[in-house]
This record gives sequence, structure tokens and C-alpha cells, in this order.
Amino acid sequence: MHNLKEIRKDFEAFKKSLEKRSIDIDFNKLKNLDKENRELIQKKEKLEKEKKDISKSKDKSLFAKSKEISLFLEKITNEQKSSKEDLEKILSNIPNIPHKDVPKGKDEHDNVEVNKSGKIPNFDFIPKSHYELGENLGMLDFDLATKTTGSRFVFVKNKLAMLERALSNFMLDIHTSKNGYEEISPPLLASENTMFGTGQLPKFENDQFEVKLEEGTDRKFLIPTAEVILTNMVKDRIVDIKSLPLRFVASTPCFRKEAGSYGKDTKGMIRQHQFYKVELVSIVEQTKCLDELERMTNCATNILDLLELPYRKMILCTGDMGFSAEKTYDIEVWLPSENKYREISSCSSCSTFQAIRMKTRYKSHDKETLYAGTLNGSGLAIGRTLIAILENYQQKDGSVNVPKILRPYMNNLEKISLN
Repeated sequence: MHNLKEIRKDFEAFKKSLEKRSIDIDFNKLKNLDKENRELIQKKEKLEKEKKDISKSKDKSLFAKSKEISLFLEKITNEQKSSKEDLEKILSNIPNIPHKDVPKGKDEHDNVEVNKSGKIPNFDFIPKSHYELGENLGMLDFDLATKTTGSRFVFVKNKLAMLERALSNFMLDIHTSKNGYEEISPPLLASENTMFGTGQLPKFENDQFEVKLEEGTDRKFLIPTAEVILTNMVKDRIVDIKSLPLRFVASTPCFRKEAGSYGKDTKGMIRQHQFYKVELVSIVEQTKCLDELERMTNCATNILDLLELPYRKMILCTGDMGFSAEKTYDIEVWLPSENKYREISSCSSCSTFQAIRMKTRYKSHDKETLYAGTLNGSGLAIGRTLIAILENYQQKDGSVNVPKILRPYMNNLEKISLN
């Protein structure tokens, strides 16, 4: 969310800074609502003072006028409340300002490759897709999931379920012991206010799974990513600068409706309603966001290096970047069956955008109260890492070798096969 006081200082500069986003915002309406809201506040304060002065005077001849002021005050108060709500509605739907380093573009085709890493496997056979391999092994069951739950779900069984768990434990171990993240086991439900804080609401409400609880209780949502709950651990707080940076990691299920992806990746595990992910979150001083983004992205790519999976790093263009982000790197892993790279991690700096929504601040060394910087990234998506291992480590006979780094997590199992 944007700070109105900062916007007022140079409205045209704010408007220009969002041009690269190619979004449809009625800036004139925003400006006029802000002016109207401030004028109504001034009128309200003037009437309140006038009423207070009459009350102090105890002049009975002014009681009728006091009643008249009360009625007018009620009208002005309602108008100001409505104006403020309209103003906040526009503000809450305006995305973050992209950093000057971010390339301008419309969609994923305008993203820019930063580098490639790892060796793409050269098979002497036609590589199978992850879902073919998993179904042939009897360890991925999409039909059963459709019967019990619906489409875009899967039963992961036997050694693949073991591999899924191994990946989660391996990633957590690396991020906690080597990368300095604090492990958190968070709630999987988030309140409406919490979802607003990180930018999932109100703009992306259609993508969320809402949970119906008792009548009259606050709205609750299944988390679409652990970013939501981890970042909000510092909401409504003034964080001690000595404790920064705060770095959290969690491995959780995530839930998304994928409302805008009808017809995309309907086969397999690429785009599911429920998936597991190891999430990284950092809370930092606002001037240290971009350095922390490089560090976080390196923590994610290091996992792929250890797993010996080929990948590339991309910087997202303005049109493909998330709502709350100022700058994002996507890490894409190589999938042999598709003969292309697919996203396995997204690491973003959100500058102070989420902190303003969450009211997360810290006092600088000069005792100035500032909004914190927040960052989030996948370290990594478990399901997509499982997919990448199945496809890149597959053998001609349909078996799958286990990456060496994971074998201690799988009772030293070297190969997953039917036998």
C-alpha cells in the first residue's frame, strides 16, 4: 500500500512511477477523493469545536443551534467515512512501484534471462513426463484424487511420498543450518486482515480458499503461501533495529484456486490447488531490500545446485511481476519432457509496500520511525522439485535415480523403481 502523505508531495511523480506497470488507475479520482476527504475532515473538526464551545458556555439559548450542529456533524461524518472508504479502496488496489532495474514489459515473454546453471541431461531415449513416470511406478494417482476430492489434486504414494518428505527436510536443514533462517511451524489459516497485509486481499480474493467457521466470526482463509503468515508475524509492531534482519523459513501446504489458469497445465502436478512449499521470508531495514533479495535468491539456487538440477535465473518484467513486488527473480528448472524451463521459485523484494499495509516499523539509529522492508521467496516449491527430479533423473527402464544429497534422508535408497 502506498503512503498518501508521500503521494501528495509529488502526485505527478507517483503517477509516472506506475506507468511501467501498464495498469488502469483513475488517478484523477484518487486525487479528487483525497482532496474531498481532507476538506470533510476539516469541516468535521470545525463543527466538533463549535459544538464543544457551546457546551462549555452553558448558554441555553444556543442549545437549538447545538442540536442543529449535531445533525450536520452526523451528515458530514458519514460523508467523510464514505469518502475515506472509496479512497482506501483505490489505494489498496494499486500495486507496488517497480524498481528502476526492472525491465518494462507486458508478460512473461518480456522477462530477461540473467544466467543459466547446471548441465541439461542428454538422454538416449525419449524422456517421459513426471506424471507418466509417477503413474507407471504406481506412486502418483490423479484418478483417485479426482474421486475423493476433485481435479488438480494428487495422491503421492510410497517412495515418492518419502522423496517429497525428504525434500522438505533437506531444504529446511540447509536453510536453518547454513543460511541462517529461523524455522517456523505456522497456522495454515489467515484472517482477512492478515491477507490484506501481504496484498492477497482485496485484489486476489477469487484465488483464495475461504473457510466457513461459526456465523459472525472473522473471515478466515487457507494460506496460498506461507509468506502470508510469516510476514504478518511482525504486523502492528515497531521492531527493534538490533533484531534485524529477521529471517524465517517454513514448510507448509499451500492452497490456491488458480482462478486465472483455466485450461493451463491440467495434466500432472505443475498447477495444483494444494501443494507443498518451503518459503523464505525476510524483514530488513528499508535500505537493505535489494541486497537481501540477492542473498535470498542465492539461498534458493543453492538448493538446485546441491540437487544437481539445471536451471536459469530470470528477472521479471513489470507486466509479469507480482502485485506487492518492487523487483522479482524467478528461478526456472529444466523439464526434459517439455524441453523448456519452468518456474520453481520466485524471490521478491516488496520494499515498504507490505509494511505500510501491516503497520510494521522500526526506529533507525537516528530514532526516526521508518517502515520495514519485506521479502519473500520459495526455497523451493516441493512439488515442482519432485517433478524436476523425476524427469531429470529418469532412466530408460522407467526407474528414477535419487540425487546423492537426498539419499541420507531416504534410508540411503539409490533408485526408485517398481521392484
